[in-house]
Amino acid sequence: MTRATGLGSLPGTSSREAIVAVRDLLLDGDGLGLPYLPETPARGPGADIIGRAAGLLVDLPVDLQPSGWRFTDRPGRDARRTASLLIEDLDELAAAYDGYAGPLKIQVAGPWTLAASVELHRGERAVTDPGAAREIVASLAEGIRRHLADVRRLVPGAELTLQVDEPSLTAVLEGTLPTASGFGKVRAVDRQVVAAGLTSVLAAHDGPTVVHCCHPRAPIPLLRSLSPAAIAVDLTQASAARWESLAATLEAGTDVYAGCLPSSPDAPVPSVREAARGIREGSDRAGLGAEWLAHLTVTPACGLAGLTPRAAQDVHRRALDVARELTDEQP
Repeated sequence: MTRATGLGSLPGTSSREAIVAVRDLLLDGDGLGLPYLPETPARGPGADIIGRAAGLLVDLPVDLQPSGWRFTDRPGRDARRTASLLIEDLDELAAAYDGYAGPLKIQVAGPWTLAASVELHRGERAVTDPGAAREIVASLAEGIRRHLADVRRLVPGAELTLQVDEPSLTAVLEGTLPTASGFGKVRAVDRQVVAAGLTSVLAAHDGPTVVHCCHPRAPIPLLRSLSPAAIAVDLTQASAARWESLAATLEAGTDVYAGCLPSSPDAPVPSVREAARGIREGSDRAGLGAEWLAHLTVTPACGLAGLTPRAAQDVHRRALDVARELTDEQP
């Protein structure tokens, strides 16, 4: 059975509306949908992917500066606002899933995207300091443990999947992040160090994990080496070589979240038949039979915060329809 889900952010300023919309859309899909706790960044700082993850850090307080999130000596007003927004999200989640028993996905920014985005006291990216990066890994892992424990307490019947979002991972590995001054580039981080940090964070959850990187050059072999339950990548413009790497991923026992539906408001949206055909043709070129379709989850290419609420809901419906068509083709 091919499944369908979303990857994180949604438009709008109402946490309740976003959570209920995801629930109603993905739990009304013949068992094909995987519901999740969405982010609603339009609510402001602290509701975005970086702010939410920074708020999970244990004993590493942050505050918002004109240039972005920065480590501070003690929590300030912005940290309190971030905590309040997360409490609101969890309260709405508990209300929407009262009595629910089944799968539920939780998204968190990964340690390298966080280290690439949060600044040290002196204003440089935390990823430039190996010691600070190690502290972020350990602090985030502990924060994720506590966060998942809160979700389990509020929705005790939930079977949790942890999705770790790493949109900045490719830039960290390739050394293409600009320095704080903008005149240079941050030195690339060694792949083994990156893998070790991600492994530590994934170990914070004792259930299924997903690593998501929507960059066109997402390091699929590295993601596969972490042994998550699945990796999530953008397949809207996937090359034959990318599909071959995904074939190796599937054959290694790691499932794939297939980002076959564009998340940009300017991108043309394929029909259900076109999206399904794209997945079939890609898998056929890579030598994958129809039986592998059961190891795919259909998703948008990335978060949907840039769309209108109606368009975001349409993407979820289309993902379910694509999953349904691919499921019908399985032996």
